[in-house]
Amino acid sequence: MTARRLARMAQAIRESVSSAILFELKDPRVQDVTVVGVDVAGDLRSARVRVTVRGDGKAQALSLHGLRSARGFLQSKIADRLKTRYTPMLEFALDDEFRQHLETARLLSEIEKEQSPANEPSSEVPTDD
Repeated sequence: MTARRLARMAQAIRESVSSAILFELKDPRVQDVTVVGVDVAGDLRSARVRVTVRGDGKAQALSLHGLRSARGFLQSKIADRLKTRYTPMLEFALDDEFRQHLETARLLSEIEKEQSPANEPSSEVPTDD
């Protein structure tokens, strides 16, 4: 399978799943979910859907459980759109990359505050009057 076709399939799956979660899925457990990306296996038999969920660990676990329960529904939406011989079996996983980016930004902000102009030596040269 070419990389270009896999990328197109991943994009189509991401769009289908995102749209179905946003407009069609009625499960109250699935809230504040963002589909970050999709990794499709070379044989198109499976796909890992990477999601982020706003909230604490309990909200994330609840949303993941809801997504796993709705897997058949979401796969049917993908099958309607893709029209391929096989519909990929979906697997949902939390994407920690976004949280890591936020943590990195917070650390950089702290470092910047520590090195603010108030902590730098004065640029004025003392005069001998």
